[in-house]
Amino acid sequence: MNTILSTDKQYKEWFIEVKQKVQSAQIKAALKVNQELLNLYWELGREIVEKQSASNWGEALIPQLSKDLSAAFSEIKGFSPTNLAYIRRWYLFYKRGYENLPQLVANLYLFDNQIIESNLNKSDRATSQEQNHSFEILPQVVAKIPWGHNREIISKCQDVAEALFYVQQTIKNNWSRAILSAQMESKLYQRQGKAIDNFEVALPQLQADLARETLKNPYNFDFLTLGKEAHERDLEMALTGHIQKFLLELGQGFAYMGQQFHINVAGDDFYLDLLFYHTRLRCYVIVELKATEFRPEYAGKLNFYLNVVHAQIKHPDDQPSIGILLCKTPNKVMVEYGLENIKGPLGVAEYQIMNAIPENLKGNLPSIEELESELM
Repeated sequence: MNTILSTDKQYKEWFIEVKQKVQSAQIKAALKVNQELLNLYWELGREIVEKQSASNWGEALIPQLSKDLSAAFSEIKGFSPTNLAYIRRWYLFYKRGYENLPQLVANLYLFDNQIIESNLNKSDRATSQEQNHSFEILPQVVAKIPWGHNREIISKCQDVAEALFYVQQTIKNNWSRAILSAQMESKLYQRQGKAIDNFEVALPQLQADLARETLKNPYNFDFLTLGKEAHERDLEMALTGHIQKFLLELGQGFAYMGQQFHINVAGDDFYLDLLFYHTRLRCYVIVELKATEFRPEYAGKLNFYLNVVHAQIKHPDDQPSIGILLCKTPNKVMVEYGLENIKGPLGVAEYQIMNAIPENLKGNLPSIEELESELM
């Protein structure tokens, strides 16, 4: 007697595995097609630049080339004059960046099986041979993200170092073009690693570098509309109400563990504003929110929380927990004094929220709901 497979449990489980394999193959095929296409674009951009330099064809080259390529390959959509101009601009952007500042992008290496930009501060030690090699493999780096992402990056970035930062982050975080654009608009490159911290003395070197890379300054909470007189609990509730956007601003790796996380010390109750676990740093991260400027006692209290988490929650295999204090316009000198001799690893950064809209302008501006609907 034949079994009705549509209701058979073993068949359903096996079909899920087959479906996942097909989807995986589709993704790999799409990535391969994208890489081959961008390798073609890179070569085409190089040849356009060289032909324009070596001949008197000038600006007439791109319109004529577009016409001829479109006629020869009518099924391919990427040969419009506008796109060919972007292809030329894309190649020149990286070529000129190398010629002007080769030390910025000389160190390209393999990381998690992805070729990405790294360690720009040490690249001045790279040899000329290494620089030439890194330029040769550069197309492999930028070809790992879609063409639309590449166009967005070269349109908004000031130099190659900034561009490669966003290429790297797109590869690591699998950003859509909309998220990439939002991160560039928020100037993530300029904010990354700018918080004031004591990681150098409180953490092993490797974790200190990773932790510093994780923090930003300032944090932009423009998805909130709290007024100037908002208190810590108002900010906390608003952030957890927009937890997906909050996690996106915090960055990759933050897993949300809870709000007002309860701890008990010798019969006394305490509550951590926000508790996270960072999957890359392999440690707990306490985030404390303050509606005022930095005060020295804030560092002491957060250090106390770190000690309790270390004793009561941290697993022996976890790395040392980290505290992040977010406050309004912290005074750098006061923060540095406040962190001196603090043993727990702490970082202090500013947060920014869009100010309340004046009444006389409300009628002229779209509502938050209208803006969000445009982004859906």
